[in-house]
Amino acid sequence: MTKSTARTSALPTRTEVAVVGGGYAGLAAALALHDNGVECLVLEGSDRVGGRVRSERCDDTVVLDHGGQWVGPTQKRLLALAERFGCATFPTYNTGEHLDLWHDGTKRRYDGAGPDGGPGMAGYSALTDRIDEMAHVIDLDDPAATPGLAELDSETVESYLLRTVDDEDARRRFALAVQGVWSTEPQRISVFHLLFYVASAGGFEQLMETEGCAQERRFLDGAQAPARAVAAYLGERVALDTAVRTIEHTADGVRIETSRGALLADRVVVATPPAATLGVRFAPALPVARNRWIERSPMGDVAKMHVVFETPFWRADGLSGQATVFGDRHVGVVFDNSPRDADRGILVCFVYGDRLRSWSELSDEDRRAGIIDTLIELFGERAANPIDYTEKIWPQDAWAHGGYAANPTPGTWLEHGAAGWRSRTGRIHWAGSETAGVWNGYIDGAISSGARAADEIMLARRA
Repeated sequence: MTKSTARTSALPTRTEVAVVGGGYAGLAAALALHDNGVECLVLEGSDRVGGRVRSERCDDTVVLDHGGQWVGPTQKRLLALAERFGCATFPTYNTGEHLDLWHDGTKRRYDGAGPDGGPGMAGYSALTDRIDEMAHVIDLDDPAATPGLAELDSETVESYLLRTVDDEDARRRFALAVQGVWSTEPQRISVFHLLFYVASAGGFEQLMETEGCAQERRFLDGAQAPARAVAAYLGERVALDTAVRTIEHTADGVRIETSRGALLADRVVVATPPAATLGVRFAPALPVARNRWIERSPMGDVAKMHVVFETPFWRADGLSGQATVFGDRHVGVVFDNSPRDADRGILVCFVYGDRLRSWSELSDEDRRAGIIDTLIELFGERAANPIDYTEKIWPQDAWAHGGYAANPTPGTWLEHGAAGWRSRTGRIHWAGSETAGVWNGYIDGAISSGARAADEIMLARRA
């Protein structure tokens, strides 16, 4: 499939299943339906597939992942998809010591999850152990049925930290973890949503660490490679530049109005992020619970910068390139994102939450300078002169409206989770990483959500 074919071929007037959204959730739904002989058509508003995963090849050797990029050993659906389409992975560089840049300017080298004896580490470790214990009660199939939901979803993570953790430095460390995983601040998510997310990943360590965890491996051709491969396999069943404007139940099925015309489907899978779903008009209106769930699930605030050097010079200093950064600096986390052959040295930097809002208001030059200044503080003057610099500010993305995922506001699980999370709405089925029970918010969760929506449709067809 070429882009020109996907964009210019006429839309059919009817399909059995229309899939709205060409990210991993929508593609997984379409692939499962196609594998089971169900006619389907993916309607993607942008000019590419992949959604919140975007890979760009800058030259013959360098692939930059501007969105989701890692895969871990328990993310079996993504690994299976990659194996099916021959998309190779390689280990994330994890050799050498990591850096911990404290808010007072103190820099510590360490191995493992944090500097032994560093400020707040004992309290932080005790807190994460407690979080894992609390997460065991979460019902991943029916989160709203979890015992104690009312109390857990009514308290913010920030208020919980202030109430139960006396060590300010431990709270500071955990706040950075929240920013790094959820792309938001502790006062904007509930204790319940944090616990659900931890349980969904299989434990707090899975979210945070590299070897054996979510950041273990990267894709040789970028994390968008499996999505591109699926789209190529589906061919003309993927329509790009086809924004969906209206989804209307009719006597004959579901009428979908797009930027390229209208078509009729027996059923629809909506696999767009909540913020993008708000741009679609539904007739009749969605049930209150589903509508409120979408409205009260804002996307996270994150930007991702790649800073490219001639070589990964930090490796010669015994450094892994991984760093956690505290205080008023714009950067929160740094990783070595160099290609497998280390032909270039690449540091990927993340700006999260409140930091993103202040940083994004700066001029282009000052944003770049803010990132480079932190890298100099971490890795020395050799970081002062990169050969390339790119940035992706996800809240400015016209289709995703943020990243990595949407976070229901405190109280939303309690008030609207039972009926609003992912329950079918007539002939409309809901997918997207936010609707996954396992690896919610991740590519793997997106894939499982698409497969679940396809299963719902095939079950309904047999009824």
